[in-house]
Amino acid sequence: MTAWPGEQLVRAAQDGDAEAVRALVSGSYPHVLRFAKTLCATPQDAEDAAQEALIILYSRIGMLRATAALASWMFRIVRNECLRRARFWARGGARSGGTGAEAVCGPAEDDVLARLEAEAVVAAIVALPEDLRRVLIMRDVQGHSGRAVADEMGLSLAAMKSRLHRARAQVRASLLADGSEEAGRG
Repeated sequence: MTAWPGEQLVRAAQDGDAEAVRALVSGSYPHVLRFAKTLCATPQDAEDAAQEALIILYSRIGMLRATAALASWMFRIVRNECLRRARFWARGGARSGGTGAEAVCGPAEDDVLARLEAEAVVAAIVALPEDLRRVLIMRDVQGHSGRAVADEMGLSLAAMKSRLHRARAQVRASLLADGSEEAGRG
């Protein structure tokens, strides 16, 4: 797995180096697309969300406060774009080339439900404390090995596993709580 672009490249891009910006965008693409595929319901939406996120990266790199926060920043951008798309489809928006009817019936209804479920997962992850969220994203979203996550965060492997377990448990509890609230309303 390739690493996210380094801080030196991010700084150069923030300083307006056009070649650094191009390298940053192309180096971020595989990671951004992987995020999008985990959050969007369809491959087309994932591709579109990834492209939107990279456009934002290209145009707003100067807004990134900490160069080491690139992955977190991009995750938030992708999450917001996937949520925006899910809300649009949930309101009956039409896919390009479609009639709009498929957005509210049949397989597209499953897409909307999957997007809403993804929205709940993202909300649960975002609600985690930073240390737990970072471990969960690095391990489960970015796909880094346990050893790589532990090393990156300056933790023992056991401490990283403990945080990962707590993060997963909190996400699970949040989703179960949301599910029981939904059942109580029905």
